Amino acid sequence: MELNLLNVLSVVLAAYAGGLLARKAGYPMVLGEILAGIVLGPPLLGLLAPDEGVLLLGQLGILFMMLYIGMELEPEELRKASWGGLLAAVGGFIVPMTLCTGLMLLVGFGWLPALFVGVAAGVTSLATKSRILAELDLFHTRIAHVMMAGALVADTVSLVIFAALLGFASAGELDALSIAGIAGKALAFFAFAWVVGRFILPFVVRRTSLYQRLDAGGRFIAAAAFGLVMAEAAHLAGMHGILGAFVAGLMLNSDMLGREEAKALEKRINNLSLGFLAPFFFVTAGFAVDLSVLASHTGLVLAVIALGTLGKIFGTAAFYSATGHGWREGVAIGAGMNGRGAVEIIVAQIGLAMGVIDATVFSILVFMALATTATVPVLLGWATKWLRSRGELVDVRAPQPLAAVAHTQST
Repeated sequence: MELNLLNVLSVVLAAYAGGLLARKAGYPMVLGEILAGIVLGPPLLGLLAPDEGVLLLGQLGILFMMLYIGMELEPEELRKASWGGLLAAVGGFIVPMTLCTGLMLLVGFGWLPALFVGVAAGVTSLATKSRILAELDLFHTRIAHVMMAGALVADTVSLVIFAALLGFASAGELDALSIAGIAGKALAFFAFAWVVGRFILPFVVRRTSLYQRLDAGGRFIAAAAFGLVMAEAAHLAGMHGILGAFVAGLMLNSDMLGREEAKALEKRINNLSLGFLAPFFFVTAGFAVDLSVLASHTGLVLAVIALGTLGKIFGTAAFYSATGHGWREGVAIGAGMNGRGAVEIIVAQIGLAMGVIDATVFSILVFMALATTATVPVLLGWATKWLRSRGELVDVRAPQPLAAVAHTQST
């Protein structure tokens, strides 16, 4: 394989320009990178095209990005996810998944692509939430804590389900024996990961001098290599490598490495993945979008976006109401969890490459990711203003809602 350096440079510049424009407009950079691929690539202007080198860099990018996402999520936070966060995750996942799966089956798609769309509709973008919550100054509110806990649970569950769907797809015809084989290999992988995380990794990091003797560069290489090893283990178990890389990231947490070391390593992996390699993936994802789907399947595109959005918002609100905090707070949380973003695009691109979904379904998923993520700041802004005006936006640092606090301070 010969690397076309001019094409690599062109994709890098396109990704940077698109991401920068998106960030200046107040949106995640991934949206700009995808749009750069759509506008400058085959779907529209045809100035850029994928080649083997760019595609390989993109594949490495998603592995290291999933390693980074896993490192960003502390397992302790998953274990301590609030009851409200669990309810929000369940309602915000099951309802849009059911609605969108049913819609795709109703219009004639097979069960596997229909489930793929349904699970994608249940995804929540954690990275998008973090940035928007910071920009709206909501990190110390109860809805922010619930959203982050819900996103942690939803993203973890969705990755496992996607891995299972890909395993079923690669098996071809399904019978009891093949299903048992898929389940057995998946259980073997998780058992292997548990042994590594519970015994092998702690022994190497804490009880030998191997890790401590490495300098910063050596520790970075060791972490990257560990992510690739776990990705290959997942692949050997019949699942996609992204699940293995994600699990590896979960293991490289502050409990294992120490908070300072974990954060330093996380920053280096972030620079490699989101800073350089992952943009190749998102630009090339834009290359695969079929814009004619907007004309030929307008109703279906709008219906998937509408059902995904309404299912996410009102499914979250319905389940969250069991906490006793009110349905309006649930609506605000659902609005904040509506963005899909990077994880959906990653699994959609993998599904397209494996033949699980076609270009039409892939394009629908990209349009849903773009539309829902773009509307999160607006919907969440409206919802929080609504709660604030009613004195129902609760600051976890204060014993009373923010509106009440503001009134007390002014008197």
